[in-house]
Amino acid sequence: MTAIKVPPLGESIVEATVSRWVKKEGDAVAAGDTLVELETDKITVEVPALSAGVLAKQVVPEGAVVKVDELLGELQEGDGAVAAPKAEKTAESKPSAQAKAPAPEEPAAPKTSTPTKVSPAAQRTADAQGIDVASVKGTGRGGVVSKPDVIEQGTASAAPPPAPATAPAPTPARPPEPPRVVAPMDGTRETREKMTTRRKRIAENLLQSHHSTAHLTTFNEIDMSAVSAVRERLKERVEKEHGVKLSFMPFFVKASCMALKAFPVVNSQIDGDSIVYKHYVNMGIAVASEAGLVVPNVKDADRKGMLEISRDIADVAKRARDGKLTMEDLTGGTFTITNGGVFGSLVSTPIINFPQVAILGLHKTQDRPVAINGKVEIRPMMYVALTYDHRVIDGQQAVLFLVKLKELMEDPASMLVD
Repeated sequence: MTAIKVPPLGESIVEATVSRWVKKEGDAVAAGDTLVELETDKITVEVPALSAGVLAKQVVPEGAVVKVDELLGELQEGDGAVAAPKAEKTAESKPSAQAKAPAPEEPAAPKTSTPTKVSPAAQRTADAQGIDVASVKGTGRGGVVSKPDVIEQGTASAAPPPAPATAPAPTPARPPEPPRVVAPMDGTRETREKMTTRRKRIAENLLQSHHSTAHLTTFNEIDMSAVSAVRERLKERVEKEHGVKLSFMPFFVKASCMALKAFPVVNSQIDGDSIVYKHYVNMGIAVASEAGLVVPNVKDADRKGMLEISRDIADVAKRARDGKLTMEDLTGGTFTITNGGVFGSLVSTPIINFPQVAILGLHKTQDRPVAINGKVEIRPMMYVALTYDHRVIDGQQAVLFLVKLKELMEDPASMLVD
C-alpha cells in the first residue's frame, strides 16, 4: 500500500483545499494519472499516481483543508487492472470458438475508461455541461483536451450556425461557466456559499496590503491617439508575420519599464528598515480568471522587445485562464499593471500587490473633448492611476512617474530610444 500525501505547494504555501477527487475508490489508475486536485491561494495542484494500481482509500474528503505532507489517501500498487484484458486476449488465442465471444466486448472497454489526455478543468466543465470528452478534439500540448476545447464543443452543440464566428472571440476574455450560485426555485431570498481557499487568501492579502502600507493614489490622463495610430498601422502585419496580436498592453509594459528606470524607487521593496531597489522588472499582469484574480509576471520585461513582451503576456494570460500557471509564474514580481478598462472601468484606485510598493491602473479609452493648441478637439483619452506606498515613494516621484509614462505613450517613437 502506497501513501498519497500532499506534495510541496510552493514558496510560503503550507496548506490547500481538496477541491476534487479525480479518481474514486476502486478505480484503476496508471502511473502519472491525476488522483486528486488541491486548490491553493495561487494555483491548482494536481497530485499524480506515482505507480499503477487501484485507489484503495480516500482518507480526506473534498472541501477539507490539508497541510503539506498530510495523508490524502492510499494506493494499492499492482497492474491487476491491466492483467484482466491480457488474460482475455490469451483466452482468445487458444480456442477459436471462444475468441468470438469476447471480441465484441473489447470495443466497449474504452467507453468506460476515463480519457488520459484531459485536463482536470476540462473534465470538470464537461461533467457540468454533460459533454462526452471523448468527442472533443484536444488542442493543448500533446493533444490534451483543455477547458476552452470543451466550452467550444458545448457552444457548437447548443448553437451550430453562430458558433464558429462567435465562440472563439469571447473565450479568451471570460470563459462561460456554470453559475456558481443558482437562484433557488423555492423562493428562498438568500443562499450561502463557502469561500474557496483562493478567495479567502485573496481577501487576506488585500487586507494585509491595506494594513501594511500607506496607500495613496495619483492620477493622470493619456491621449491615446498616437499609440492607437501606431497599433492600427502595425497590428495586421505583426499578426501575419509573427503570429502575435498587438494590443495596447505591451506599449504600457514597455513605457512602464522605462519610467521605472527613471524612477527606481517605484520598483523597490521595503525590507525591515531597508529599501531594496530592483534593477530588473518582473512585470505583473493582473488577470481575472474563473477562480479569482491572479497576477502572473513577465520575467525581465525591461530586457525584452515589444513582440517578445506581447508573446509572454498572451502566454501567461492563457495559462492563467486555463488554470495552468506555476509558482514560478506567480512569484518574484516587482511591479504590477491592472487593466479595469477591459470591463468598462473609467476610474479606479487599485490596491498595491504587496510586498511591491506601487501598482499602475489602466482604464477605458473614451472620446472626450480636450484643449489642443487653443482649440477643442475630440481625442481618445484614458485615465491612468498609480497607487503607491507613501512610506517609501514621495508624491513628487509618483506624479513624475505618471508624467513620464504619459510622455512615452503619447510619443511611442520615443520608446525606441532607451
